Amino acid sequence: MIFIKTEEEVELIRQSNLLVSRTHAMLAGEIKEGVSTLFLDKLAEEFIRDNGGTPGFLHYNGFPNTLCVSVNDVVVHGIPSGYLLRNGDIVSVDCGAVLNGYNGDSCYTFEVGEVKPKIKALLQCTKECLYKGIEKAIVGNTTGDIGNAIQTHAESHGYSVVRELVGHGIGKQLHEEPEVPNYGRSGKGVKLRELMTIAIEPMINLGRKDIFQERDHWTIKTTDGKPSAHFEHTVAVRKDKAEILSDFSIIEEVLKKK
Repeated sequence: MIFIKTEEEVELIRQSNLLVSRTHAMLAGEIKEGVSTLFLDKLAEEFIRDNGGTPGFLHYNGFPNTLCVSVNDVVVHGIPSGYLLRNGDIVSVDCGAVLNGYNGDSCYTFEVGEVKPKIKALLQCTKECLYKGIEKAIVGNTTGDIGNAIQTHAESHGYSVVRELVGHGIGKQLHEEPEVPNYGRSGKGVKLRELMTIAIEPMINLGRKDIFQERDHWTIKTTDGKPSAHFEHTVAVRKDKAEILSDFSIIEEVLKKK
């Protein structure tokens, strides 16, 4: 079942997503060489709870932490650990929070120190893919329109799109219908209606699209060991232009000052 939200619900989902974005902005100042991914996780949990929320990922289907922290060739669902970030790493931080009964969900891929130009280009293209997809999240379009826009932009730059992991509806539940793939054919899939709320989250690989799951049953990595980037916004479907409910600007203000 696809849940069409009220305007009041959209506002509550926005507040949850702004808490997630503020958590990312706080972490942006802490992500540097020598910091452990588990330290970032503890900071995020404390920040979310101090601001009246609860971590959306912690214990979700058994996931053990507040953040998914995915470094370099880890696509998604990286479990925070004692790993110390190194110069040149990229780290995708996926964060969820529940506030007033509604979920927020957003991901941002950060650079650690000096990152190679070809990897910087991957991050830039992945972020562009996200916004290309958001442009299609309007009434009357389909999930296939979103996926096609993402796939076309990524592949035109020589990158590949992960197939097995997709975006999703979001609201009282972290994952609701519909699924929102990052590839597909225009006009296919679920038709978008006003006040649907969806998380759009391209996962784009530098090399091949193929992935595998580690024995921990969570960590997803590229089979060729090449880096993957991941950016995610939660949006509300509108008639002329999707409404972005999460906020990268506060994250990037912090990054500019580093």
